[in-house]
Amino acid sequence: MGALSGVKVLDLSRLLPGPYCTLMMADYGAEVIKIEEPGKGDYIRWRKPAIEGIGARHLTINRNKKSVELNLKTEEGKRIFKKMAESADVILESFRPGVMDRLGLGYEEISKVNKGIVYCSLTGYGQTGPYRNLPGHDINYIGYSGILGLIGEKDGKPVVPGVQIADIGGGALMALSGICMALFHRVRSGQGQYIDVSMMDGAVSWLYASASDYFASGKTPERGNTRLDGHFAYYHVYQTKDKKYLSVGASEFKFWKRICELIGKPEWTELHEGSGEVQKQLKLDLSELFRQKNQQEWLDLLANEDTCVGPVNDIDQIFEDPQIIDRELFLEMNHPTAGTVKQIGFPIKFSKTKGKILSHSPLLGEHTEEVLAQLDYTNEDIEELRKSGVIGASLSVEN
Repeated sequence: MGALSGVKVLDLSRLLPGPYCTLMMADYGAEVIKIEEPGKGDYIRWRKPAIEGIGARHLTINRNKKSVELNLKTEEGKRIFKKMAESADVILESFRPGVMDRLGLGYEEISKVNKGIVYCSLTGYGQTGPYRNLPGHDINYIGYSGILGLIGEKDGKPVVPGVQIADIGGGALMALSGICMALFHRVRSGQGQYIDVSMMDGAVSWLYASASDYFASGKTPERGNTRLDGHFAYYHVYQTKDKKYLSVGASEFKFWKRICELIGKPEWTELHEGSGEVQKQLKLDLSELFRQKNQQEWLDLLANEDTCVGPVNDIDQIFEDPQIIDRELFLEMNHPTAGTVKQIGFPIKFSKTKGKILSHSPLLGEHTEEVLAQLDYTNEDIEELRKSGVIGASLSVEN
């Protein structure tokens, strides 16, 4: 039994933020049903690279879920969705504000058939405000929020991060937190509710350190000139002789002191919190020093000591890392079309309700007939729905 066993989720989201949220729920036991447009589905299904014609990202982010093709622009499609909603616990959608209301499937309408529904809208800028209808992507949300402006070297331009900060941290995980809190509230009160999650809002909330400093001092933090963004030599990235990199995060004095001892530079210990010019010269000196040995040589010397020094791994290295292997963050999933597919494992470790891979990422519409049968639709009814374009073409896959 997973932590969310017995929770039924109707997921109308696409691409990354919403599906990441429901992946977490599905991995820990929730029944997640993806509602997809007939013949098209979630766009991520077709994104390259692909394995046997199926997008690799879909294979990873939609495991443990079911897929139902349903045309919500038809009256019968809307009726079917409402029937599904009657027994659902959660609805997650990521359309622009107002779309679900125009379809007649917004929170107010759904709450008439299910007063306990937890209904979450996950969008870039939220349901209110002057930006609510603007299109956007992660780079825009972290740009508006101030995060992007803080990433990069001093006097250089902002650096685009290689992962989606607002999509996942500001959006998916905020939606997951909100949904779980709302479910807990429902247990105590019996009441469902509506949740408005904005990826930009979530990203702004990540600024607690920089914003707190600004509120206290009135000084705008400068890129590359704050405590944990590369200004100090003790919190920086250094290249090694073999063109690889080390991450040094010795912000506490005791860690910095140990580094200085191990590299044979005890005289550098007192420079830990030195001035800007001191830090600039110290970074140059450390850069020259670290380029004298290969990455592994430095790791052998420093990584297993109290130094907060580690490697900057590439993707092809992380799944060979002994800590990542021990934490079971590298798994495999069997798929009827793609075969054995490598997967990222479960980030939250429960003592009793562990995450599991119970089913493969669904083929488009794989569970349409199953779900409709549970709603008392006969084979003849289902065939008629197929002919009228309410659902997709017939598909049957053995699990």
